[in-house]
Order: sequence, then C-alpha cells, then structure tokens
Amino acid sequence: MARKTGRRPGKPDTRAAILAAAREAFAERGFDGTSIRAIATGAGVDPALVHHYFGTKEQLFLETVQVPIDPREFVPEVLAGDTAELGIRLLRVFLRVWDSPVSAAATALLRSAMSNDWSLRLLREFLVTQILRRLIGQLDVDPAERALRASLVASQMVGLAMVRYIIKVEPLASAPAGVVAAAIAPTVQRYLTGDLSGDSSR
Repeated sequence: MARKTGRRPGKPDTRAAILAAAREAFAERGFDGTSIRAIATGAGVDPALVHHYFGTKEQLFLETVQVPIDPREFVPEVLAGDTAELGIRLLRVFLRVWDSPVSAAATALLRSAMSNDWSLRLLREFLVTQILRRLIGQLDVDPAERALRASLVASQMVGLAMVRYIIKVEPLASAPAGVVAAAIAPTVQRYLTGDLSGDSSR
C-alpha cells in the first residue's frame, strides 16, 4: 500500500531546511504541540512556503516520519463495519500491510526507532496521533480510558511486528496471516472495547 507523499517541486535546500525544522519540532513538542508557523520559523522561511511544498501539517508530519503508508488510506477500512469485529479487521489490515512490498521500509523504520531517540519519538507520535487516536476516538468508550486502550493496542501491534518481522521467531514468523489474526484479535478487541478493570464478573 504505497503512501502518497503529496510532494511538490521545490528547491532541495529549502525542502531540506523545512524537513529538518519539522523533524526537530515534532520530536521535541509532538504533533499537537507543533505549528506550521513554528516550523517555518525554525527553517527561516515563510509559513506559506511550508504549505506550498507540503500541504497540511499532517502531510508534512508523514513526510518527516517517512512512513511507507498513509493511515488515511486504511483506517477507514478498519473502522467500517461492526465494532465487535474491529480487532480482527485491524489485525487483517496490519498483517496485509506488513506482508506487502512496503514491509522492507516499515522494518527499516522500526529498526531505526529502536536505535535512535528522535526516530523513536517520531514513530510514537505517528502511532498515537495518526492511527490509534483515529481508531479509539470513534469508539463508544470512557474518554478517561482512551489513552490506556490506545497504548495497550500499540503494545500488541508493535510486539507482533517485532516478533514476526524483526526477530522472526518461528513458527509465528511464517504462520499464515489469517491464523495470526484470528489468534490475536480477541486480545486486541478487549483492549479496544472490552472491560479493563480486571473484574471477571463483568
């Protein structure tokens, strides 16, 4: 699933300056705490130039993180349908993406995040603001639990990516995607919509 970068023609040095300023700002202040104006100031350019080259803040963020996918292309697919089957849909899409040609780029991004603090911060911001927030925000769950649910889902998905695609522990590494999705989906579904209190009577 190729990501649309939304790139526009521009001077390489100007683009590089904007991307460098964006990387620093997003890593230090997060997606929500960063503005196009602040990035422009850091790059020494007019905010209109940032919009001209990259479009929206979201598009610039995706360009900065260099993710090989655009969550806007698959999150609607995950959300479409019965909420009770959200977990299995998420796993199916997740595995389909990782088993596609973008896997090499996704693996490189994850490896980089494990060894570089700035890459790690950017990847965390990507997971939280571009994927998990979109998913959890659409669910009828206690708002006070949303951050916890999002982080629990992240633990499962990142753990799966590490074990199946980075460390390649068998037989999980070569198990059919359908088998893996069916095995893990109930846990992900509980993290998304189930009871988190630990009260077995509920």
